[in-house]
Amino acid sequence: MLETNKKYYRVERKAIAFLRFIFEAYDGIATVTSIDPGAGIVTLCIAPGCEAEVEGILDDLRNDMMIETRDEETIPFVP
Repeated sequence: MLETNKKYYRVERKAIAFLRFIFEAYDGIATVTSIDPGAGIVTLCIAPGCEAEVEGILDDLRNDMMIETRDEETIPFVP
């Protein structure tokens, strides 16, 4: 069984819902989960084989909003 690739990001707090909406529109390539909404920390669980497409979407979104890649070690609480 293939597992999803989990990546962490910090985004503007007001952009979390928008980011979730964008990835829901791309049916099945990634899910967005809020880890610390106050700090804008989210995780993307990326479907196997969709990593390049997700990075392309994120690169495009970076033109209009702040999206920072975070390491798991820098996240205060990871469930």
